Amino acid sequence: MLAVKSLFVRTVTGALFVAVIVFCILWSEYSFAVLFALITALSVAEFYRLVAPLHPVRKSTTNIDIIGAVLLFFTMYAYETGDFKQGGIVAAPYLLYFLIRFIMQLYDKKERPLEGWAYSFLGQIYVALPFSLCNILYFRFDTPLILLALFVFIWANDTGAYLVGCTLGRHKLFERISPKKSWEGFWGGLIVSVGIGVLASLYFDILNLWQWMGFALTCSLFGTWGDLCESLIKRTMGVKDSGNILPGHGGWLDRFDSVLLAGPAAILYLFVVLYI
Repeated sequence: MLAVKSLFVRTVTGALFVAVIVFCILWSEYSFAVLFALITALSVAEFYRLVAPLHPVRKSTTNIDIIGAVLLFFTMYAYETGDFKQGGIVAAPYLLYFLIRFIMQLYDKKERPLEGWAYSFLGQIYVALPFSLCNILYFRFDTPLILLALFVFIWANDTGAYLVGCTLGRHKLFERISPKKSWEGFWGGLIVSVGIGVLASLYFDILNLWQWMGFALTCSLFGTWGDLCESLIKRTMGVKDSGNILPGHGGWLDRFDSVLLAGPAAILYLFVVLYI
């Protein structure tokens, strides 16, 4: 009975999670901006909580890092919407954050001050930057469907990997970091994701068949690596989930770990196939 209830909660939470993301991406650029700025803030905050045992910092320092992450997101938003003047206005506070964060460490009396810089800027690069780059996927290609496709391919990959891995999984993919992942699940997720790419080519002419398939392959491959990178962080910290904000799904990083690598990789892929 408990297992059924847990499955029900996980299913409902997952459905609401998907519905909110799809709605906000398709509704307007403002709903996209608000949602992803919020996700950026919450994910960065969760990252700093996750690594805090390695290098505890003041709450004020963490709050400044979170503000910096949101400023980075809106800098990219202003740049991609074409308001370069506004982009410069938003970029100035982010540069100020950058300078302040360096100077703050001079007055921190901890024995290993370099770690303060390292963890602060790792949060900016690993979490805030990929979410900020989602602005490129949303605006640069004249349709929000490209960003939505990124998530659809990742969800398809996760679903395929889970189903195939549970039924046929025998050979460990990366046992040192994620013991439950299998090569069978990896190939299952990849095939499902590329299959969705083939279907996308039948209904959306934004990309041709091979470009859609390559897009799906890129999201699947780098999404898996993104998952493994977050698993490495969690294993290092000795925790199962990055948080517990989403019932049955762990934390924000658990839900978006694939996006953190798949997003930048997708941008590189699309720039190569469309502009080179």
